[in-house]
Amino acid sequence: MSPRANWKGSLKIAELTCPVALYSATSTSDRIAFHTINRSTGHRVRRTFVDSDTGEPVESGDQVKGYEVGKNEYVVLEPEEVAQATPKSDKTLAIETFVDCSEIDAVYFDKPYYLSPSQRDANELFVLIREGMRKNKVAALAKTVLFRRARTVLISAYGDGLLATTLNFDYEVRSAQQAFDDVPEVKVQGEMLQLAKHIIDTKRGAFDPSTFEDRYEAALAEFVKAKLEGKPIAPARKAREAKVVNLLEALRESAALSERNDKAAAKKRAAQPRKTRTTATRRKAS
Repeated sequence: MSPRANWKGSLKIAELTCPVALYSATSTSDRIAFHTINRSTGHRVRRTFVDSDTGEPVESGDQVKGYEVGKNEYVVLEPEEVAQATPKSDKTLAIETFVDCSEIDAVYFDKPYYLSPSQRDANELFVLIREGMRKNKVAALAKTVLFRRARTVLISAYGDGLLATTLNFDYEVRSAQQAFDDVPEVKVQGEMLQLAKHIIDTKRGAFDPSTFEDRYEAALAEFVKAKLEGKPIAPARKAREAKVVNLLEALRESAALSERNDKAAAKKRAAQPRKTRTTATRRKAS
C-alpha cells in the first residue's frame, strides 16, 4: 500500500512544470507514548484551559491569540486576523536557484520529505530533473507554502527520487560564536596528531543507521513488559564517572590497545588458512 502524500503540487523550473507529491521521510509514531492518568481512579486526565487570574475554565470560542508586550499586557489578534496573515498557497515548488552541494550548511536543515512524481506521464521529466542535479552535483532552492507557512525548501537527488528538506530561517539559527567563545586556542603537537590519526583509522567504518540504538525507548519497552507480566523492575545502574587523564597519555594507551587488538586479529586470521589446509590434507590422505 502506497503511503499517503502530505502535500501535492507542482515542481516548477522556468517554464517546466512537473506534478509531484511530498511524503514525510521521518516519523515518531512508533515511539512509546504515554497518557496522563489519575492515580486514584485510573482514568485519563484531560487538559482544560483556565483563566490564570480567576481559575475559571475558558471555552474554545473565548480563546484568542495574544502577543505579550509587557507584564500582563497583550496585543490581541482575532482568528480572522491571524488567518489574513497566512500566505496563500498556489501548490507550487518554484525553484529559484541551484547551489553547489558543497556550499550547503547543515545547521539550516529542518525536516526532510521524499519528493516523487504524482502522475505517470511526469516520470520522464522528473528523472531528467533528478539526473541533471545529480550529474552537476547541485541542489535546488525552492519557495513554496507548506502547512500554512511560507518556506524555503532544499531539493536534492536522493536514490530514485528527490529529497525536499525544509530550511530554518536565518533568524531561527543561533550564532555559533556564542557557543565557541570559550574554546581556547591550543597548539596541537605533531605526535598528538599522529596518535589521533592512528585511533581514527582503527575506528573507521560505514554509516549504518540500523546500528543506532535508542536505549531510552528500549528501557521503556522493557518496563512496560515487566509491568504487564507482574515482574519487578531492575534498578538502573549508575554510570561510572569518567576519570580526568592526560590527553597525550590517553591517546598513547588507546593507540597501544588498538595495535594489540590488530595484532591479535591478524594472528587469528593467519592461523585460519593453515587449519583449513591441514583439514583438507587429512581428507585427501584418507
